[in-house]
Amino acid sequence: MSDDALRYGSAGVDIDASNAAKKRIRKLAESTFTKGVVGGFGGFGGMFRMPPNLEKPVLVSSADGVGTKIKVAIEAGRHDTIGRDLVNHCVNDILVQGALPLFFLDYVAFGKLDPTVAESVVAGVATGCRENGCALIGGETAEMPGLYTPPDYDLAGFIVGYVEENRILGSHAVRPDDVLIGLPSSGLHTNGYSLARKIIAERLKLRMSDAFPGAGGTVANVLLAEHRSYLPFAGGGFSEARGDVPNVQYGCRNGRYLRTVRREIGVVGGFRCWIRRLEDRLAKAGFRRSHTFLRNL
Repeated sequence: MSDDALRYGSAGVDIDASNAAKKRIRKLAESTFTKGVVGGFGGFGGMFRMPPNLEKPVLVSSADGVGTKIKVAIEAGRHDTIGRDLVNHCVNDILVQGALPLFFLDYVAFGKLDPTVAESVVAGVATGCRENGCALIGGETAEMPGLYTPPDYDLAGFIVGYVEENRILGSHAVRPDDVLIGLPSSGLHTNGYSLARKIIAERLKLRMSDAFPGAGGTVANVLLAEHRSYLPFAGGGFSEARGDVPNVQYGCRNGRYLRTVRREIGVVGGFRCWIRRLEDRLAKAGFRRSHTFLRNL
């Protein structure tokens, strides 16, 4: 081959780095396997056997990302938590319909693939999968020079779960005089990070290593707090009342909780008491009222 011949490497794609990343990821994925997994790691498609003794199961699927929380991870140099955030986010999404997770797939895209970072990200995904009883049966790690500027990367997840048809949750189950229960979050979860990062950088003038006012930790620690999974709550007393519980939801953005009720039913709640110190501090620094700030989360 002549010296001026073009190779994949000259286009910015490192095949050796890709192979190294796959070797590191294999053990992580296999550590999440449940009894439903059919076949091993590395196939073109992941296979999963439905749980036994189900009557009329309905599959529930969702796809999501973690938004610009990735920028916080990059700036802080900590990549082992956002994968867990991603899984918990997706688990909560299908939990809204009453579904329990079965399996998960991830997608990580780099401008320049760093096998160490890729392993760290997927390690977080694997941790989230194990904690939620969800098998990581496939995924994609892509290197796309010119599309992402190093060290930037993106992360997305895809989940499939199941629920018995007669136990699907939704607005049809909401009744007048039902009690609205707010479950505590651990922070911003994966919402509102573009606005939060702007407030912190431009109004509070803080760096990731600086202490966040009144939070007892650094900016990085506060912003990288895990996106909590509400599956443990659903697996307790919630499971027996599943058919009568209208919904599980998080976030106030654009009245998101209103998706869970029929139009003829109103929602009355003391939402002010749900505002944590973090959100209140960001709201004040951004010169917004707290309830207005929450609409952007």
